[in-house]
Amino acid sequence: MELQLALDLVDIPQAKQLVQEVEAYIDIVEIGTPVVINEGLHAVKAIKDAFPGLRVLADLKIMDAAGYEVMKASEAGADIVTVLGASEDMSIRGAVEEAKKQGKQILVDMIAVKNLEQRAQEIDALGVDYICVHTGYDLQAVGKNSLDDLRTIKRVVKQAKTAIAGGIKLSTLPEVIKANPDLVIVGGGITGQADKQAAAAEMRSLIAQGSAGR
Repeated sequence: MELQLALDLVDIPQAKQLVQEVEAYIDIVEIGTPVVINEGLHAVKAIKDAFPGLRVLADLKIMDAAGYEVMKASEAGADIVTVLGASEDMSIRGAVEEAKKQGKQILVDMIAVKNLEQRAQEIDALGVDYICVHTGYDLQAVGKNSLDDLRTIKRVVKQAKTAIAGGIKLSTLPEVIKANPDLVIVGGGITGQADKQAAAAEMRSLIAQGSAGR
């Protein structure tokens, strides 16, 4: 089980500072969509150059022209690129094809997908690397989370790894670990804490215990 740090409301210097604090405890650093909008793909390159030992995910939430956008993210140093589950099969295929060419990976974000079980099966057959259930910021505000969605896709996904994102914090992490995703994505649960390093260390410890118990 891997831990991904999601960076959303930072500029490049702040991102570097934050990653430096928690580098020892994370596997993947995500350059979130707001950072890409504000800073461009330079942010991906800056973090990959500064932390070559970490994998970097570019959260582009691709919906169209997928091959081209995956190529550009790859050129910037992204190891993993996100595509929306609601996009056309042809777009997802194009993303997978380009990622394979570049030696990169595709994570499909299932945010706002309604027929989750059926769509997860369809996407799994397209050869993606990760399928991620994701309760967006707007739904987190009314108390929603992705745990039931994770259990749903775990039942049907056979090839891709599973991931979960959206409002995960120390208090909810044990429940998430029980559902056994391959990748846990945490944003404010680390970045919003006074002692970010301690929060990341404790999360890593819980994940290690959970993985060892399987």
